[in-house]
Amino acid sequence: MKQNLMEIDGYHAVIQYDPELEMFRGEFVDMNGGADFYARDVESLKTEGRASLRVFLEMCREKGLEPKRRFSGRFNVRIPSELHGKAVMVARARGESLNQLVAKAVEHEVT
Repeated sequence: MKQNLMEIDGYHAVIQYDPELEMFRGEFVDMNGGADFYARDVESLKTEGRASLRVFLEMCREKGLEPKRRFSGRFNVRIPSELHGKAVMVARARGESLNQLVAKAVEHEVT
């Protein structure tokens, strides 16, 4: 599991520490809406995360909404023109498309 991620009942939350509150904050990132939660320790964070998730899922049921966000597989990336040029050259040298090169780079970073 990657650093600062917590899985709760099949949903993923990014965990950060808030020094002003002296608490951990979790925010679900793969949902069609916002759901966050706070706690001072890991076990409490899991408990609060489940409670927040339960409320969010109930709201989705009531409104007839799909709780999980769907991803199209397409996104725009802004990078410096110099880096763009280098990426195109590397991709061509490998016999790949720029999309293939970017997909491999992203996969490398998230697995």
